[in-house]
Amino acid sequence: ADFWKVTWQSEKRTLPYEMRLLLSLANAVGAGRMRQAVRELVKAYIYGVESAVLDDVFELLAWNQGIGFFSSEIGPSPLFQAYKLIKNREKAGMIREKICAELKEKFGEKNQEVLVL
Repeated sequence: ADFWKVTWQSEKRTLPYEMRLLLSLANAVGAGRMRQAVRELVKAYIYGVESAVLDDVFELLAWNQGIGFFSSEIGPSPLFQAYKLIKNREKAGMIREKICAELKEKFGEKNQEVLVL
C-alpha cells in the first residue's frame, strides 16, 4: 500500500491538514524525531497555521514532556530555532511570505539537522 497517499492525501481524512501536521509534529517530538518535527512545523506555518497556535503547541510540549526535557532537548533543537525565527520575524513586522521563504532556506533540505537521511 502507498502509505503516504493513504495517510496524507486520502479524501477520507476528517482532520484538517494543518491539524494533522501539528499532531505529527507533537508525535515526532515524543518519539525523539526532531528532524521530522521541524519539517512538520515549517509545513504547518507555510500552510497558514498562526504562530499563536505554535505557542500553544510549545506550551503543551513543555507541559507534557517536562521543563527539563524541554530545556535540554527541545530548546537547543532546530525545531525551536525555527519557532523562534517565526516569532522574532513576526515581532519585527516581516510579512509572512518572507518568513516562509526564510524558513525554507534555513530549515529545508540544505540544513543537515533537518535533512531526511
